[in-house]
Amino acid sequence: MPELPEVETTKRGIAPHILNSKITDVIVRQASLRWPVPDNIRVCLQSKTVTAIERRAKYLLLFLDNNPQQALLIHLGMSGSLRITRQSDAILKHDHLDIAFADGQILRYSDPRRFGCILWLDTPPAEHKLLSHLGPEPLSEAFNGDYLWHKSRTKSVAVKQFVMDQKVVTGIGNIYATEALFTAGIHPNKPAGKVSKSKYSLFVDAAKHILQRSITQGGTTLRDFVGGDGKPGYFAQQLLVYGRKGEPCPQCETTLKEVRLSNRSSVYCPACQK
Repeated sequence: MPELPEVETTKRGIAPHILNSKITDVIVRQASLRWPVPDNIRVCLQSKTVTAIERRAKYLLLFLDNNPQQALLIHLGMSGSLRITRQSDAILKHDHLDIAFADGQILRYSDPRRFGCILWLDTPPAEHKLLSHLGPEPLSEAFNGDYLWHKSRTKSVAVKQFVMDQKVVTGIGNIYATEALFTAGIHPNKPAGKVSKSKYSLFVDAAKHILQRSITQGGTTLRDFVGGDGKPGYFAQQLLVYGRKGEPCPQCETTLKEVRLSNRSSVYCPACQK
């Protein structure tokens, strides 16, 4: 599933091509995504200009005609991607929707598993049911050690599940939670309410560093959004523990172990993480 860095890189990859561009047509080939593409999507978008592109959690918001209360909401789901094409480019099997612009460019949405969504919002996006419950962005000043410590008091849930709760902080997925917990020296199964404020501060610093590094590395693949597959290629980055069960810890060489939390694997070092 695309995580926050992929979505941020997608935003940066498509923005130079569609910002301040006028939409001339919308072509829907497959409307059955996670939620049906609205029947009136063409009417809502046609002749409007994309004046801003924002990311909230793993959602992209395309604002039109400088109207903060109208936006196209896009989620890439498990396998979705966006790329910039031309009308002459071949239409592939899973290319479900095109947004055509006056300069001849097309923003093309592809999604083999169809778990993503494309919805039209005509009320303030922050009030929409998909966005209203979300916690602070992990790269924002609002996300800090004090915030996590206060939020976690009385919580008995495992800290790994706690920091992946989108109501607590949005956009920290399995890979980044695993890596940040290792860097901070926190056992993934430790009750969230038992983690100290200083440890939460270490976790926040680690999460921000890892996410920012991933976004920076993704920036080197922005060309993939033009005539390519629209998928950032930076997951080749060196991960310290994720997916390395049974290998030696990069810090102390203790054999890395794995625990299952909410049907997700979490690799950790039993010596470094307490």
